[in-house]
Amino acid sequence: MRGCAVATFAPFPQAPLSLRWNVADGSTSTLEIRYENEGWTAQGTLGTDRAQFVLRYSATLVVQQFMLFRDMDEPDLWLGRDRSGRWGEVNGAHRTDLDGCSDIELRMSPFTSSIIIKRLPLLDLHGANVNVASVNVETLEVVPRQRTFARLDAHRWRYVSAFHEREVESSVDDFGLIIDEPEAFTRAS
Repeated sequence: MRGCAVATFAPFPQAPLSLRWNVADGSTSTLEIRYENEGWTAQGTLGTDRAQFVLRYSATLVVQQFMLFRDMDEPDLWLGRDRSGRWGEVNGAHRTDLDGCSDIELRMSPFTSSIIIKRLPLLDLHGANVNVASVNVETLEVVPRQRTFARLDAHRWRYVSAFHEREVESSVDDFGLIIDEPEAFTRAS
């Protein structure tokens, strides 16, 4: 019966999971998810932004730490989130503007939208508002944004794309990871 089951996805495997998306601009975005230290680590590349990211999550997929590497061995941007949801920088500065944000948003990776989808317990044709910390890789500016995610059916979702800044419908796999986002990302592996 349509709409009676809450969205559930398969847990990530204990062995590393590697994915690659072709980006509409001709570049690629990669991702590896692995379980370590009682939580999940997602590491990937950001297409033409020529940057790498590391996101650390709790076992229940709550963001704990975000690092962005552009052209140095040390992170260009390093944010952490404590158990009460307060965000801060590596130097200890509290980012009060990001309090209430549950997730990180990156323009050149469908993973950051995927992880929100994976966590949302929605029925068919239901939606939820989510506050995200949106990262501009070029300027390192981080701003809070509200995004709405709606489950259309078990494997189709609607949301505002960070890539296009407009509403899109995407399909997801059994893990809740985006397979394709129209005119933005197409899963290559």
